[in-house]
Amino acid sequence: MSSDATGPRWSLQLPADCSIAAIRSVYDLIREAFVRQDRLEIDCSSVDKADVTSIQLLLSATKTGDAQGRPVVLTSFSQSLRNTLRRAGFASEAMIDQHFPQKKDGI
Repeated sequence: MSSDATGPRWSLQLPADCSIAAIRSVYDLIREAFVRQDRLEIDCSSVDKADVTSIQLLLSATKTGDAQGRPVVLTSFSQSLRNTLRRAGFASEAMIDQHFPQKKDGI
């Protein structure tokens, strides 16, 4: 966990398997981290297996955080996750950015 001028932040690294077979444990990781912190960064760099359930979970987490005033930011999308996003209908980087808040270049 780290902190900055805007308050405490928790960084969670997603596991390699975020497919439907493992989504319950991924959900539990996100829920536990979300409950503990006001801000949550989710590192997506290790995701090797992803499907529409992982996209739904990440979208739900970001929307829930937004609705509660508790920002959820995604970092370092793996190529596997990017490919899954495109197959799910997020055709462009702009569309991905619109629906999934991301931290880029240290910002």
